[in-house]
Amino acid sequence: MKKVKRIIAMIGVIALLALYVSTIVLAIIGSEQAMNLLKAAIYSTVVLPVLLWTYTFIYKLLKDHFSTGNEEERKNGPTDETDEETKEKKS
Repeated sequence: MKKVKRIIAMIGVIALLALYVSTIVLAIIGSEQAMNLLKAAIYSTVVLPVLLWTYTFIYKLLKDHFSTGNEEERKNGPTDETDEETKEKKS
């Protein structure tokens, strides 16, 4: 799993570096099409890291939530208390 994370992280770093380089090149060119692409590159430079961080944060929250809640049930099996709590929450 660590190897997959490293590969994904490297892909992210390469994508960000490509966005930075393209932003500089497009800013130097100065044509009308280049300006539109420059705006897209600047937008992606800001939005891409924020989305990646958000996805990672939500993944960790969900992973921790589901792994801690089910550990006891895996060890001991479902209990009657769990069923009663579920019924109380529904009503």
